[in-house]
Amino acid sequence: MSTAPSDLDDLHVIIPAGGAGTRLWPLSRAGRPKFLLDLTGSGRTLLQQTWDRVTKLVPPERVHVVTGPRHADAVRAQLPGLTSVFVEPSPRDSMPAIGLATAVVLARHPEAVVASFAADHVITGEDRFADAVAQAVRTARTGAVTTIGISPRSPSTAFGYVESGAPLAVDGAPSARTVVRFVEKPDEETARAYLRAGTFSWNAGMFVTRADVLLGHLARLQPTLHAGLQRIAAAWDGPDAQTVLEAVWPSLTRIAIDHAVAEPVSLTGGIATVPGRFGWDDIGDFAALHELGVSGDTGVVWVDADGLVRTTGGVTVAVVGIPGAVVVQTDDALLVTTVEHAQRVKEVPAALAASGRTDLV
Repeated sequence: MSTAPSDLDDLHVIIPAGGAGTRLWPLSRAGRPKFLLDLTGSGRTLLQQTWDRVTKLVPPERVHVVTGPRHADAVRAQLPGLTSVFVEPSPRDSMPAIGLATAVVLARHPEAVVASFAADHVITGEDRFADAVAQAVRTARTGAVTTIGISPRSPSTAFGYVESGAPLAVDGAPSARTVVRFVEKPDEETARAYLRAGTFSWNAGMFVTRADVLLGHLARLQPTLHAGLQRIAAAWDGPDAQTVLEAVWPSLTRIAIDHAVAEPVSLTGGIATVPGRFGWDDIGDFAALHELGVSGDTGVVWVDADGLVRTTGGVTVAVVGIPGAVVVQTDDALLVTTVEHAQRVKEVPAALAASGRTDLV
């Protein structure tokens, strides 16, 4: 049954689908990153889970995926109902990707509200997710760029934080508050102080805004980027779309939406937040996967040990005396580490690339 609120007729969802997920090597590779994988054992990839979630809120024709040429065919194959794909010629970070889809949506739908949700997040509690999105859309209609902040479960140093301020009187959005500031990833002592304060949430990069408001901020703060996106959008539905895209795209500023819009606009009170009280994880590494309760293969022999094992099958794995072990085998690679060192796995693809083994990256 759909959980869609009844007043989302102006909402368009943008799903940026990029990145290599290097901390999940050797499962995640540049050619088949984590959003194309079923990491949770649900039978659906992370991208497909995102699609399932957002198409309960809006019809498929109002879902837009932005991805690279290397992944476009796989995205289309995994989402046969998808009708709107933006293929960015090269990675330019989140602002150009989200801005491209927003500019085209605005040209077609001047009253549109856009919401950006990453392709590789795991979310539980879909009713609570739908409520947060609905409150964010109602807040965004007032002209505020609105972020959905995640209620922190721990003093994590892996995420940025959002500090909320005074309540906003938004009809239908009782939880909406102003954003005081965005904070980069803190040290553990600072993160613990944030939890004690009770006014901080994790920044999950979920932004909801009127399309015209986002592009208006971009025109003021990043005029060169805005002008380039406008050129591409003006040609998008015509015969020269690909030619203009390939000519203009390399000149666009490489910048994240947080730095381009969210942080500077928060200084003038133009950012709002609503709490996301649903289960959320971005599965940034094998420690996060283990924390979700994903143990991997069955039949592993654990002796005074625990952790996560993923193999291609047909191999019996025994782990002895290693708490938090991580063992991951694919057809061409084997990773052995621990949950404690999960963040360092990203160093492996970098080392392989430096040694010329790009076939393994």
